[in-house]
Amino acid sequence: MLVTFTSTHTGELLMLSDLARRLLTAIGKTCSAQGVITAEEVPCALERLQQLVATATHQPETLTKADDAEDDWQPALAARAWPFVEMLKGTTPRHGEEAHILWRAAADF
Repeated sequence: MLVTFTSTHTGELLMLSDLARRLLTAIGKTCSAQGVITAEEVPCALERLQQLVATATHQPETLTKADDAEDDWQPALAARAWPFVEMLKGTTPRHGEEAHILWRAAADF
């Protein structure tokens, strides 16, 4: 399922629900069909995501032969989270209380 994130200052971002779930859970949000990250929540959310990416980067991945197949290859969490981190950086409290990020999906994920 696709999750659409829309920021008042950076535009739109589409993400698969598995990644959206991981990132939203990391920042303390419920993975409902729609939600909001307010301007005052952005600094804490950004810090939590950066910690998640740093932790994931320092953990070595073990691959089996099945995991090594090209069809199963997935980029590292840092690469997958980067667009969302940039969206958070672009939607800051300095833009005013109206700055926010909304997400929408077809159902809870």
